[in-house]
Amino acid sequence: MHSIQQQLARQTAEVLSTLYHINIDPTKVAVQDTPPHFSGDFTIVLFPFLKAAGKSPDVLGKEIGEKLLESSDSVVSYTIVKGFLNLTLSHTFWVGFLKEGIVNTRFGFGQPSGDRRPVLVEYSSPNTNKPLHLGHIRNNLLGHAVAAILEANGNKVIRVNLVNDRGIHICKSMLAWMKYGKGETPEVTGMKGDQLVGSYYVRFDQELKKEIAQLTAKGLTPKEAEQQSVLISEAREMLRLWEEGDEEIRKLWSEMNQWVYVGFDATYERLGIHFDKTYYESDTYLEGKSIVNEGVSRGVLDKREDGSVWIDLSEQGMDEKLLLRSDGTSVYITQDIGTAILRAREYKPEQMIYVVGNEQNYHFEVLVKVLASLGYDVSEKIRHLSYGMVELPSGKMKSREGTVVDADDLMDEMFKTARKVTSALGKWSDEELAEQDALFETLGMGALKYYMLKVDPKKQMLFNPEESIDFNGNTGPFIQYTHARIASLMRKAATMQISNDPDTIDAHYEPDQAEIVLLRHLYRFPSVLKESAESLNPALVANFSYELAKLFNQFYQHLSVLNDPDPGKVAFRVSLSSFTGAVLRNSMGLLGVTLPEQM
Repeated sequence: MHSIQQQLARQTAEVLSTLYHINIDPTKVAVQDTPPHFSGDFTIVLFPFLKAAGKSPDVLGKEIGEKLLESSDSVVSYTIVKGFLNLTLSHTFWVGFLKEGIVNTRFGFGQPSGDRRPVLVEYSSPNTNKPLHLGHIRNNLLGHAVAAILEANGNKVIRVNLVNDRGIHICKSMLAWMKYGKGETPEVTGMKGDQLVGSYYVRFDQELKKEIAQLTAKGLTPKEAEQQSVLISEAREMLRLWEEGDEEIRKLWSEMNQWVYVGFDATYERLGIHFDKTYYESDTYLEGKSIVNEGVSRGVLDKREDGSVWIDLSEQGMDEKLLLRSDGTSVYITQDIGTAILRAREYKPEQMIYVVGNEQNYHFEVLVKVLASLGYDVSEKIRHLSYGMVELPSGKMKSREGTVVDADDLMDEMFKTARKVTSALGKWSDEELAEQDALFETLGMGALKYYMLKVDPKKQMLFNPEESIDFNGNTGPFIQYTHARIASLMRKAATMQISNDPDTIDAHYEPDQAEIVLLRHLYRFPSVLKESAESLNPALVANFSYELAKLFNQFYQHLSVLNDPDPGKVAFRVSLSSFTGAVLRNSMGLLGVTLPEQM
């Protein structure tokens, strides 16, 4: 079915052809939402046609407007404002839209993907030397939402995770455990495995700082001290032994990683995150090394006297890039090369989207150039969803120094904050509050997810837990409360035997302006979904949801839903409320936010 915007664009193109012999593709006719402070529902932009038509904006607008009144069943009036033709649609159109929307319970969602190739979305990508933290939360929520929005637009989506389970950083936590751990395990300490391993990554950094301080006290520069560090040397040797397959090192590595995976899984479950496929760097780096060595044999890559392998990208405006170290060990980009090619071979994707912070922008530019230089067309399918970092009011976080906010701790804090804010409302007794843990979890997680996703991914953001749980602001709990209000309304309607069956709506009903404003916003949902998928920006869906909740509350305060003496108005408003609730569940569901039935 074509949208009304497409119909208006096609009809406008026909008018331009008939009146002025201007032949134009209807997709080139801009049909926009009319700004709230002007009358009208949709606006035709006239400026592109003024010269060809040889008309002033007012004359051109009047002639097109009159023709649309004749040719369109939906347009009932128009106004012209400085080169913009504002069109008002009939009540019949809006009533028909509501009736159709109620029948189509998945309103706004795309069609099945059919034969289209899949889109891969990579997110999370944790390191097994520390627990997931605040930055990972934004990463996971963005990846989950982008995948869901792409699916809603008809794409087949494969959710993938790449676990960075090897490398010097992993060896640092292993080495610290060997030196200072005294056999500690998650079972012995009662700690989650990822948090236990992370504590030894912090311990390594603490001990390294002590060692460097001792060396600098003897007159060495910090750089010289690090080069002579015994701890750094031991960590590098451990990595070399790991890559050679040393049995003892591999056994410890496997055991400590397993502790971490159990911890990760618990965090993912609480966040509502899942994956279709998980890759491990310990597997993919071998593929990457093989491809790099093949590039050397073909003369594409440069192997130097010390045995290291490089690519010179200076002619493409970049630096030289190390692909293999002199001792034969790989670097981050080595495994990314291997992973990209493995995925391309396995899924033959239409697109591969990497959800990775903006500090890695240059890395992905290099990855694309390296793959292209090696002759792999997968380079053309890579898209980096670059997002800004998350900070707390207290400032930046550093994993090595132990100043990172763990994801688990933050989720616990959100639960406590939801309980505190809700209890302050005075709605429940202490006994009733004690039974509301499921609701507080729903509110806390909804607040966290919405606050993270309402900001454009490209922007850096400040996360304030207290601010995120506000029942009157642009927050998840405000939208959750609005949905609970709608659910309560529908329960009351059911007890009064008032149906939301679209057949009960009078096709000639004349909606109030508050009803039309709400319907107009509901109608935008498919186009918002489409734009959100194209731009990989879940904030568009989040802010659509907030505006919808806000408009519903204005409608609810302005008009009586259940108690109007006119049964036709009651039937229409109950159906409109039901439809609003369904769209809110759809839109917020894409963000991973649960909407409660009562609060």
